[in-house]
Amino acid sequence: MDLLHGCRGGRGPGTAALLRRSHPFDKELQVAGLVHEIGTLLCPGDRAFRAGLAAAAVRPLLGDRVALLVALTGDAGSGAAGGFRLPEAAEETREAAAILRQARDASVTAGLDAGVLEDWQPVLELLAAGAYRPVRPARYGP
Repeated sequence: MDLLHGCRGGRGPGTAALLRRSHPFDKELQVAGLVHEIGTLLCPGDRAFRAGLAAAAVRPLLGDRVALLVALTGDAGSGAAGGFRLPEAAEETREAAAILRQARDASVTAGLDAGVLEDWQPVLELLAAGAYRPVRPARYGP
């Protein structure tokens, strides 16, 4: 929470709020939207490593999927970003990362009330405790 408070004025809460509305059952995606900007605090001058550092920082607490989504918001380049080794992402994860990037970009102009950071604390605690079990919608069609 301290790192999130340090990112005040950033796009994290707005991104998370947009994702909460568009993907209400994917808490990991929402939290990735919330925390994706902490790399700016960890490495203020080096844009190339921010996403990787943010991913490495959140992985132990929030899990592999959140970390991978955060890493995929940046420029992954050679498959390693800020010391965070990017595994081969499944199609579903690449789609979720694209949704996250779109929400991040849209949050600048959305003009919505993103609420307060403390509203996210219960979701963060559930993920950190391993109590959240993602619900994956069934795929329809061929």
